Amino acid sequence: MPFQKVTPEKLSASVVRQIEQLILRGILRPGERLPAERDLAARLDVSRPSLREAIAELSDRGLLSSKAGSGVFVSETLAPAFPPALTRLFAGHEEAVFDYLAFRRDIEGLAAERAARHGSDTDLKVIGAILARMEAAHLKRDPADEAALDAEFHMAIIEAGHNVIMLHMMRSMFDLLRQGVFYNRRMLFRNRTTRDLLLEQHRAIDRALQSRDAAAARAAVEAHLSYVEQSFQDVLRAERNEAIARQRLDHENAR
Repeated sequence: MPFQKVTPEKLSASVVRQIEQLILRGILRPGERLPAERDLAARLDVSRPSLREAIAELSDRGLLSSKAGSGVFVSETLAPAFPPALTRLFAGHEEAVFDYLAFRRDIEGLAAERAARHGSDTDLKVIGAILARMEAAHLKRDPADEAALDAEFHMAIIEAGHNVIMLHMMRSMFDLLRQGVFYNRRMLFRNRTTRDLLLEQHRAIDRALQSRDAAAARAAVEAHLSYVEQSFQDVLRAERNEAIARQRLDHENAR
């Protein structure tokens, strides 16, 4: 018979499993510092030796890392999805930008469908709260906050889909965007008319999600990212035209 004796689980094994789940679900993020040993042991209701044993095992697996005098952190090596050489290649070629946007349109459309169907009421409240912060940031002249909240809004939708593979993949993609590998988000928020349209597009996405209309949520995300793609093309065209115009002006001034 396929039965085995039941053995009590070590406390350290329970701690390992809990921290693993928090990392897997994206709650603990790469580079995030864990609470101090005393506080964490109290929260988990385990002895400090059991906690140390668990941290040592997670460190051996590459999930945690210790920094002398600073504490224990979720390993930074979990963040990158692409090696540095490939990241530099992306940054040096314009076509990667449009492939990136096309990829986002496909994946985030699916993520919006999942969020509408599988997201909890709390997930949808989080998305709505971020939109409210975007609306407040929209009233300011500096577009930096609005641009940062844009990424946060999209990540909240992906998190609401409750697919851990999609979550970690897209978090890595957004990390590249934050680094400016593909383009500078702020440039999309410089023009007041563009900012107004972008905000309304995010409102449309939120309305569809809050009503749990999966098809409308996907369509709203796809329309938004198609607009971002067109806006980026317009920016690039304007920059090229300006560079040519400056060459002409320099040539005329030199005659």
